[in-house]
Amino acid sequence: MAAAVREGRVPVARAFLAHPRLSGLACGLVAALGFPPLGLWPFTLLGVAGLAALLARTSGWRQAAWIGWLFGLAHFTFANNWIATAFTYQANMPAALGWAAVPLLAVYLAVYPAIGAAIARTVGGTRPVPLALALGGGWIVSEWLRSWVFTGYAWDPLGLALLGPFDRPGLAALLPWLGTYGLSGLTALIGGGLAALLAIRAWWRALAVLALTMVGMYLPAPPSREGTLAVTLVQPGFRQEELDRRDLYERQFADLARMTAPRRDAGQRLVLWPESGLPDYLRDGYPRHYYLGATAGADPRFARTRIGQVIGPGSLLMTGAVDLEIADGRAVGAYNVVTVLDPAGNIRGSYSKAHLVPYGEYLALRWLLEPLGASRLVAGSFDFIPGPGPRTLDLGAYGRAGIQICYEIIFSGQVVDRAHRPEFIFNPSNDGWFGHFGPPQHLAQARMRAIEEGLPVLRATVNGISAVVDARGVVRAHLPTIHVPGRIDTVVPPALPATLFARTGNVLPLAWAILILAACVLVRRRRGGYAADII
Repeated sequence: MAAAVREGRVPVARAFLAHPRLSGLACGLVAALGFPPLGLWPFTLLGVAGLAALLARTSGWRQAAWIGWLFGLAHFTFANNWIATAFTYQANMPAALGWAAVPLLAVYLAVYPAIGAAIARTVGGTRPVPLALALGGGWIVSEWLRSWVFTGYAWDPLGLALLGPFDRPGLAALLPWLGTYGLSGLTALIGGGLAALLAIRAWWRALAVLALTMVGMYLPAPPSREGTLAVTLVQPGFRQEELDRRDLYERQFADLARMTAPRRDAGQRLVLWPESGLPDYLRDGYPRHYYLGATAGADPRFARTRIGQVIGPGSLLMTGAVDLEIADGRAVGAYNVVTVLDPAGNIRGSYSKAHLVPYGEYLALRWLLEPLGASRLVAGSFDFIPGPGPRTLDLGAYGRAGIQICYEIIFSGQVVDRAHRPEFIFNPSNDGWFGHFGPPQHLAQARMRAIEEGLPVLRATVNGISAVVDARGVVRAHLPTIHVPGRIDTVVPPALPATLFARTGNVLPLAWAILILAACVLVRRRRGGYAADII
């Protein structure tokens, strides 16, 4: 019977296997349904199981890579649909170009599932169990490559589907021992295992695997201690199309100030403002005309002083801002920064974003693309300059802060200065570009960083989703509505001891990949008995 299913003599299997290219596309689309905001995680396992079944019918690694590429094409086109929305907030390129940009990006990103599929077919062969193992190991390698090749694009790792609802981590609780790419490998391994069980019509065993996965997804998080440092996160709710309107700057600052004002009984507190919420240049020394048009006119000192008055005594502000690189009296570049201000308006520290968004904060291949009419999505004629990388700001009584601005938070293993471990990560962002799919996906990936690093993550966004995430990935507080202003007053959750992943980084998932692929090789050498039927 197992051979009948694998060879397509069962009607459903026959229809599925008769059109492997269409089936590969369908599996990729189905697998993407497990990501936020839909969160239909069983569909991710089903899509991966279908991919494994298709790979078992391929003639070699080349055909397997082709099927994996088709899987990735549909998968990333659907998962990254929010990118098309970003094109509606700029005027230099046709908005309709966004709907071409999404599948064009997927053409490239699909290379990585193709690599995973080729590894699976080469190492695992066509028998279901070793193929499932090799698919898990191969997927780890492919996602790790995707995170750094050509500066990397780590958005929506497969394991994101196994992150639980806001009040519990789900199987993502394993991140301290697996890492994000290891969790993606586990997801592929479970999907491949389901394919192996269905291939021999072991329905009850397949249901048992799903049941165990469901139990893991809904186990409550262990109880957590409360922190002591008060924090106010402000979500001003400015609409994306209004952020660059100079005629609205003063009104926006007034709104931000009103939402920041300390409560009557406020003592020492940390105040967090988002990326892109403040139009003022806060540093001195720029040519005067760069300050004109901001809320504070031509006086950065006045801008800092009145911000200090807004936050009040005993408060410390961390806010998104922009610093300029000046040469020969003109700006030649900019830094996307977080600036720390005390109540006197003094700058207490800063961090410059290191992992910039390609085509958002800089135009890759500018020499080629700019003459063709391309531009970056963020307004401006010069590119942002990358900072030096993760660093920890020692804020004294306000704790040790790690900072990851917006997109940086998605890069597993690249968010913390391991030599100077912070007590929390501040993740200011402007997700107004990202439609309805982008913000929940972004928050979900921030939760994964919290779990694998054992550190709370504080997200202040312009228009959602702002949240306080504890070190186990539980969302302690959030503002649930996108495009609605609000604030969160709570305490910073305590950090956990450094996790295994926090100590080893992505060496950990790569070690799992080697172990799984080695196990696959051993399994392929087995012969005889029941094992021969499924191996």
